[in-house]
Amino acid sequence: MKPIRIGICSLLAFSVLAHGAVEPWSEAILEIGAALLLTIWAVAFARGKVSGLRWNPLLWPISALLGVAMLQYALRLSELPFLTQIELLKLFALAILLFVAVQAFETREEWQGFIWFVLVLGFVVSVFGILQHFTFNGKLYWVREMAYGGIPFGPYVNRNHFAGLMELIIPAGLSMLFVQGDRRDRLPLIGILTLLPIGAIFLAASRAGITCLLLEAGILLVLLFFRGPGRVPLKAAAVVIVITGALVAWLGVGQALERFSTYRQLEVTETRRMEMSRDSWRIFRDHPVMGTGLGTLQEVFPRYETLYDGKTVNHSHNDYVEMLAETGFAGGICCVVFLLVLFRQSWARLKGPKNAIDLALHIGAFTACCGLLAHSFVDFNLHIPSNALLFLLQAALATSVTPHGGFPHRLGRAQDFHKSRVVTGGVPV
Repeated sequence: MKPIRIGICSLLAFSVLAHGAVEPWSEAILEIGAALLLTIWAVAFARGKVSGLRWNPLLWPISALLGVAMLQYALRLSELPFLTQIELLKLFALAILLFVAVQAFETREEWQGFIWFVLVLGFVVSVFGILQHFTFNGKLYWVREMAYGGIPFGPYVNRNHFAGLMELIIPAGLSMLFVQGDRRDRLPLIGILTLLPIGAIFLAASRAGITCLLLEAGILLVLLFFRGPGRVPLKAAAVVIVITGALVAWLGVGQALERFSTYRQLEVTETRRMEMSRDSWRIFRDHPVMGTGLGTLQEVFPRYETLYDGKTVNHSHNDYVEMLAETGFAGGICCVVFLLVLFRQSWARLKGPKNAIDLALHIGAFTACCGLLAHSFVDFNLHIPSNALLFLLQAALATSVTPHGGFPHRLGRAQDFHKSRVVTGGVPV
């Protein structure tokens, strides 16, 4: 299934570089690409070139959420069915990409190749963001005007969404470094690919991004203590902190601190975020069962807005409250089940002695998911298709059994118990 793996990585890179795939043209390409990959898999499956159908438990709550949105649209329960249709297409595309990823990524080596791709992507985007920052002329890619303003960093119009992307990438590199989950001669390269994005987050001056990055570091160390080799790699952590501090200082720590105060005046304030969350909660209280319809917050919100500032509210800056407002208890239950499955299956993958590569892959993926879920309390990263796609791919890795081919990289005397070909948290159907 190599063509599908290449296709998924290509769509991920495209969506990141296309400003997060938040515009109609880029959303259309993402949706068409997902449909093509599903067609390729279906043809291969029909011809018997695929060993079997694999299933990840995360697909159940996502399928249920799709069902809720389809009911909203079909029964005209949505306040604006057209907007629900648009969001439904995007959700279908993400669900399809998760499904084909479950089929295409099976072995530990395949997932390791994906993580290498993600690390390189994060490094390239970080380099671009740093260069653009120091040579910024007010235009994205130095040529495209920002029609609605913003505080950009890299290809993202919103620097917090750049930080969200890095939160999904950096833990994979840190876990590889701390566990030594790759060949020793590759670890210095992993260090470079990991540390520069950390410096880029500080340069972007995203408060939520930096806070969530620190949270991820804490989660990573705790998981390594309880599920790793039994000791926290304090020396490795100290080296990462020192090098990161030196990198931030070299990039301009004074300017970064100055940007915190400057951006604070330009972006949505904490008071405004709290008001939007409260107003979105009022929407949920008035539509508790099925919500107002997936994707309808922008049109419904003005009727509930209590702190009007003349600006359009596209999202409530809290993914959880926004989901409740748009889908009610029905969608909220789907999301709760998704989180329960994610945490339960991820914890199951971390139990027992681990191969070093396997341990690094699962701890990194689970930590990345935790970081973005925390960020979602104050932002809407899960409404950015590129970040939502990478989140789902990391969630698939975190919940997957990853059998290996060839000689495993041992963690001390740990034995590898994952010889089975049963993969992705389920049994071949």
